[in-house]
This record gives sequence, structure tokens and C-alpha cells, in this order.
Amino acid sequence: MKAFEQLLERFKTEQKTWLVTGNAGFIGSNLAEFLLKHNQKVIGLDNFSTGYQHNIDDVLSSAGADAAKNFTFIHGDIADFETCQKACKGVDIVLHQAALGSVPRSIADPVTSNRSNITGFLNMLTAAKDAGIKRFVYASSSSVYGDSAELPKVEERTGNLLSPYAVMKMTNELYAGVFARTYGIETIGLRYFNVFGRRQDPNGAYAAVIPKWVSSLLSDEEVYINGDGETSRDFTYIDNVIQMNLLAGTTDNPAAFGEAFNVAVGGRNTLNELYGIINQELAQYIEGFKVRPAIYRDFRAGDIRHSNANIAKAQTLVGYAPTHTIEQGMKEAIAWYVKNI
Repeated sequence: MKAFEQLLERFKTEQKTWLVTGNAGFIGSNLAEFLLKHNQKVIGLDNFSTGYQHNIDDVLSSAGADAAKNFTFIHGDIADFETCQKACKGVDIVLHQAALGSVPRSIADPVTSNRSNITGFLNMLTAAKDAGIKRFVYASSSSVYGDSAELPKVEERTGNLLSPYAVMKMTNELYAGVFARTYGIETIGLRYFNVFGRRQDPNGAYAAVIPKWVSSLLSDEEVYINGDGETSRDFTYIDNVIQMNLLAGTTDNPAAFGEAFNVAVGGRNTLNELYGIINQELAQYIEGFKVRPAIYRDFRAGDIRHSNANIAKAQTLVGYAPTHTIEQGMKEAIAWYVKNI
């Protein structure tokens, strides 16, 4: 039996209290929903800067009335230390997802991003330590690889950082490593590679490319591709990210503590290929759907040209076994987008 299947069996009889920061957002809401559906208690913390009440409502509705009783929500900001202290009371495991994402946002306003992504991170890490919480899993990013041309990306080798956001995520990893060595808190960083799936927001200046393109295509609007479309990414479906968070939250392998792991599939698709996959899937759902040519524009500042993860470290140390390729994930994601966007 695979590590994740074994964990789900344990969840039937073992109940822990998980703090999910950023639980009104895309990844946080999916983590909260999965945990509630599997007999776990969840404390959610969010300030709604990028998350939504309707995500929480959707989680509780989907989990059901009985599971919803195991959920507690705190409306607060991780940049406020007292809020972090309050959230950490009685918690067994922290899944820290709260952050101001987006490379372009950090370039436009590094101070505001820093407040959440470094001050807020250190607040949460310190509050968890002070509360005696042993396990602290946090969202890092593939942006920490910077200008490294090596493919696939291996955790031990990074390049020159290309954005304030990348600096912030690397700083998180440095703090987490120091806290593991100095205080004995079991920190594990997850370097997400272009996560997509249900509840990902298509709106706003910093919306992720997949929901933004889908929304534009459904609304018969122009679709823009930055650069020549040959930029490539390791697109990772949300279910793979849920699995890795939960394995990281429960592993008893000390070799994983104080480390950072790639969270991806180990594949690579160009933006042109991605656009083709999205159009192909939409044609399955919408009668008479016509492929719309994309409009190419300038490359975006701070973007890495190619990104592809080596996931051997996660497979070896915590038993990570991704269940969805980009094609499998896109089938599920498009079905959700068509219904909900």
C-alpha cells in the first residue's frame, strides 16, 4: 500500500488538529476540504486579501454538516503576531499557505509582499514554536531556482534569484532551516510548481494563467501569451499538492525535517502546448466551441524561462506519488471551471 493510502486509513481512526493558514484561498481551501472530509479537525486563518468567503462556504457545504463541526475560522492577518499566537492554540500540525503570491505583484510592490511573505511567515513560525507545535509545513516556490538553467530542477542547486517574491520564498526556507536546527521544530518546505485546479481565481491583475485563459475563452475575450509561447512549466494539479502537504504533515522520517521539496509531476509543457490542451478540453464540454488564436506580447519581467522538477527527493523521503498528469488534472479542472466560472 502506498504511503498516502496508508495515511488515509490512519485518518479513519486518528484525529489531529490542523491549522491551515490562507484557507479562504485556492490551495488552502482545498486542503481544508480534504482534511475535513477525512475526519480531521481544521482551524482556518485568513484575512481575505486574496481569498474569499465563498471558498469557505463551498468547503463546508462540500464536507457536510457533521464534518463542518470540526472547523473553526479565525479572521485575521499573519502580519499580526497575536493573531498567529491565537491561531496556534491546540494545534498539532501547521500547513502554512498564507502569502501574497505572484512574481509581478512583488515587483510592483515589494514592501506589501514582504509584510505577508516574510514578516507574516516569521510570525507564524515563531508562534508555532512557542505553542509547542512540532510540525510546520509551508509553501515555498519554484521561483527559488532563479536563473538556473539546469533541468530538471534539483532541490540542492538554485541560481540567482530574479524577483522579490523569489527572495521572500528563499528567506522562508532559510528561516525554516534555522528554526529546525536551533529549536527542533520539524519544518518542511514545499516548492510548488505552477499549481492549478478547482477554486483557482480567474480574476484580478495577478490571476494564474490557466483560469485566466479559460475565463477569457468562455467569455469570448482575447487571450494573451507572454513571450513566444515556448516558455515551459511543470504544471501541477491540486490533488498532487494536497497529497504532498499531508504526507509532509505526518511523515516520521527525520531526514525530511528542515528540508525543502519539489512538488510537481516531473513533466514539462510549453505555454503553447498548455493553450492547446485547454482548447481541446473546452471543446469536449462546449458544443460548437471554436479554438481562438492567442495574441503574443512581451516577455514578463522576473519570469524563469523553463521549469521542470525532479521529484525523486519527495518520492524517496516521504513517499510522494503524484496521481494526476497535466492532462488528467486539466480534465477535472476544466469540468469545474465550466460549471463555476
